Amino acid sequence: MTQKNSSEAKRTARERMQEERAAQEAKAKRIRKFGIIGTVLAVIVVAVVIGVLVQNGRTSSYDAATQAPAGTVGSNNLIIPVGSTAAPSTLTVYEDLRCPACGSFEKSFHTTVNQLMAQGKIQVQYHVVSFIDRHDNGSGSKNAANAVACAQNVGKFHGYHDVLYANQPDETDDAWADKSKLITLAKQVPGLDTPTFESCVNNNSFGAWVTAVQKDFDKSGYTSTPTILLNGTSAYPTYNGEQISTANLIKWVDAANKGKTPASLAPSASSALVSPNASPSATG
Repeated sequence: MTQKNSSEAKRTARERMQEERAAQEAKAKRIRKFGIIGTVLAVIVVAVVIGVLVQNGRTSSYDAATQAPAGTVGSNNLIIPVGSTAAPSTLTVYEDLRCPACGSFEKSFHTTVNQLMAQGKIQVQYHVVSFIDRHDNGSGSKNAANAVACAQNVGKFHGYHDVLYANQPDETDDAWADKSKLITLAKQVPGLDTPTFESCVNNNSFGAWVTAVQKDFDKSGYTSTPTILLNGTSAYPTYNGEQISTANLIKWVDAANKGKTPASLAPSASSALVSPNASPSATG
């Protein structure tokens, strides 16, 4: 027997038990430490997930029953209609009020579109989106969309819509970030500029609706404005292979309405559709 083996043999059972107990306690300590760290990490992960869900809930929160302007239609009340619901054709317009191409369309076609509405041939359904703020930075699109929603809420959308386009700034000029300019333009629409309207504009009262309209556009598959549809078929810049013009738009509508009866409008309603800014009770 070597000297080392002799030394090992002399260790008592008590010494071995003490060593085993110390090893077990150290192991248990490590397990408790890792358990505490794991619990803390789990709490942090849960808190982050809850925070994200809450934030998403805030940004996507929209209640069509209480947050949409009066008179809006369609799924979740995201559409602003102008003209008679009895009109045989529908012109769908996706527009951004900062969009220069939308301004060009309005400059060229708004008189014709207004006349078609006044004749009871079409109803226009507006989707007022606000994506240019994302591309060019700023808040003018969203502010203007909220302002027209405020106008819609008091039955003055149509006239105010035309006034904004007649005074549209350049796309890169975020002039409507200044809400006072939107309020000043409202003075051109008889009866629109009131304390209620100003409060609605300044407090972004229809901000949730504006966000919901934009999200609906993002999901629509359309990627630019203006997007114009005649009874669901693209009509801008061409319709069934034919270039749009005022004459062609009238021709297309008449062809689509062939055999159908235009809506019957009272003279006052028809006049308001043709010249919405001149009437204190413009339809829309």
